[in-house]
Amino acid sequence: MSRVTASPPRAVLATLPTPLEVGPTLPGGARLLMKRDDLSGLGGGGNKARKLEFLCGAALAERADALVTVGAAQSNHCRMTAAAGAKLGLEVHLVLSGDEPARGGATGNQLLATLFGAQLHYTGVPDHHWGELEIARESVTGALAADGLRPYSIPMGGSTATGALGYASAMFELLDQLDAAGSAPSTIVFTSSSGGTHAGLLAGRAAALAAGRTCPDILAVGVAKGVNLGYPDVAALAGETLELMGLDVTVEEGDVEIDTRWIGDDYAVPTEAGDAAILWAASHGGWLLDRTYSGKGFAGLSGAAAEGRFAKGSDVVFVHTGGWPALFARGGAPLASMS
Repeated sequence: MSRVTASPPRAVLATLPTPLEVGPTLPGGARLLMKRDDLSGLGGGGNKARKLEFLCGAALAERADALVTVGAAQSNHCRMTAAAGAKLGLEVHLVLSGDEPARGGATGNQLLATLFGAQLHYTGVPDHHWGELEIARESVTGALAADGLRPYSIPMGGSTATGALGYASAMFELLDQLDAAGSAPSTIVFTSSSGGTHAGLLAGRAAALAAGRTCPDILAVGVAKGVNLGYPDVAALAGETLELMGLDVTVEEGDVEIDTRWIGDDYAVPTEAGDAAILWAASHGGWLLDRTYSGKGFAGLSGAAAEGRFAKGSDVVFVHTGGWPALFARGGAPLASMS
């Protein structure tokens, strides 16, 4: 069976394959392998580059002349959508939580999105009010269409079946790298918020298993209340992704494992464990993690390792999904928040 029997439209945006690095020993004695999707190239890198290749491919196929998407104030997805639009010559509109900063006060992801030429629409709502943000995205999309544009509108995190194709493909890339390294890890760990990366990895895993390959387990560390409560339905989204791939393969609910213990008080609210993970990763591997996503995800990895989830001497993969620009926003870094 081929990896993908259908050929969805795809724009070339990412620098692939991203590296797979050998890291230090984790608590409990397992060896860390770091899949560096923070080095995916587009607009400062991160996991969204893979999703945007397929989302922008669909937009171009529909002859769109603008992209619209939505996210928290320091959304990595929004920053990278702005970069994709700059590369493809598409107008970009970003619907963001929070209030507009004072003139010249944009920092972190917002600063980069502005440099890429995006138009930022501030809603004034909190980071975790995703429903209100999505309504605002629909409103901006409708206004642009009324003005005569052809907008392609992308939900939070690019987490659609089309976007998830990026991580279905990434699973095969990672399996090839593991084979080349002679590694057979027990588990692939990553951070999950809107569910698209998770669905893509599960779809890729199901496709690879159907093709007779050996695959690690998939463990998501949930950092948003929705995904921790089962929204979206990751198994169903993975199934839709497999349909787009032209494969008659299924993902079962039992294949979906989400560790919900590391979110803290809420989405985008820093935690002590997440901050400790950021400092550990920086001091042990020179890796940059952020307080909303990858820091909490790595805290989940470290916690599972300390509990003995991964056997001593075994390998475990952490997919580094990026997020470093948020370190340069106000309160974005643990040490800055202590000063």
